[in-house]
Amino acid sequence: MKSIPLLLICLLGSTPAWSQTGTLSSTVADQTQMALTIYNSNIGLVKDLREIEFAEGETELRFMDVAAQILPTTVHIKPLDQAPGLSVLEQNYEYDLLSPEKLMEKYVGKEVKVLDKNYYTGQEEIVTATLLSTTGAPVYQVGNEIYIGLPGRVVLPQAPENLISKPTLVWLLRNSKAGKQKIEASYLTNQITWQADYVTVLNVDDTKADLSGWVSIDNKSGATYKNATLKLVAGDVHRVEPKVMYERAMALSAQAAAPAPPQFKEEGFFEYHLYTLDRPTTVKDNQTKQMTLLTANDIPVTKRLILQGQQRYFYNAYSPDDELPTEKISVLLEIEN
Repeated sequence: MKSIPLLLICLLGSTPAWSQTGTLSSTVADQTQMALTIYNSNIGLVKDLREIEFAEGETELRFMDVAAQILPTTVHIKPLDQAPGLSVLEQNYEYDLLSPEKLMEKYVGKEVKVLDKNYYTGQEEIVTATLLSTTGAPVYQVGNEIYIGLPGRVVLPQAPENLISKPTLVWLLRNSKAGKQKIEASYLTNQITWQADYVTVLNVDDTKADLSGWVSIDNKSGATYKNATLKLVAGDVHRVEPKVMYERAMALSAQAAAPAPPQFKEEGFFEYHLYTLDRPTTVKDNQTKQMTLLTANDIPVTKRLILQGQQRYFYNAYSPDDELPTEKISVLLEIEN
C-alpha cells in the first residue's frame, strides 16, 4: 500500500506545464505594426503585428480591437520569432456584443430589479420581477401577476460573461517558452473600399489642362487602422473561392514598393494594379479619407466635336411632313497618357 502514494506523486510530477490554462488579453496597446491592403471591391486585408508577453503552458489569448466586419474564415495567426514553441489549438471569433437588447435576452427567466419614481412622494421604489420574455415588449412576472412592460429603469445584477464590448478573436495557444513574442494576425474584412476621382481644369482656349487625381477611402469596417502601411489594389476579385481570394490578397500585400514621389507608386501584378503609399497613415472607423494620387499641369489637349450617325436615317423612309429626329453633338477632350 505504501507504493500507491509514491505512484501518485510520480504521475502528478509528470503532468505537462500546459495543463493550467490562463487568460490573456491583447489590445492596440500591444500593436507594433499595421499593414492595410484595400481593394476597390469593398474588402480589405489587415495584417496586425503585436508583441505579447506569454506564460509557459496553455493560454487563452483574447485578441481585441479587430474589425467588426471581419470574415472569420480568413483569420490566420503566426509567431514571427524564429524560436519555435507557440502552437494554435483552437480559434474562435466572438461577436455577441454587449447591447441593451442582448443584456435583456440573457436575463430571460431570471430576476431583475425595476426602479420607478413614485409620482406622489418623489422617492424611487424598487420592484423585483422575473423577466419572462423580450419579444416585442418585455414581459415581467411580479408575484402572481404578469406585466407587459413596467415603468422605470431596469437594473441587472451584472453583465453576463459571454457578452463582450467589442468583436474579439480568441485563440487557445500552447507555449513551451515564457517571454515576449511577436505575433501576426491577418484577416479579410468587408465594408472598406476605395475609388479614384479626377478633376480637370482647361485653359481659356481649350488647348491645355491641369489634372489632379484623388484617392477616396471609405472605411465602415468597424475598426481604426493607426499608422498603417497602406496599399491599394485596383481590379475585380473573384470571391467564389475564399481560399484563392485570401491567398491572392496575401500575395499582393507582400509586394513591397520603395517610397517614391508622388505619394502613391503604381505597380502591375497579375491582372491587378497595386498602389503603395510612401508613408504610414491612419484610417479611422466611419471615415472617408482623401489623399492625392497624382498631379499634372499643362497637359496638351485636343478637343473634338463628334456627331454619331444613325443607321435608321438611311434605311427608314420619311414622308415630307415627318419631322426628322435631331442628334446632339458630343464634345470630347483627348489627352495622351
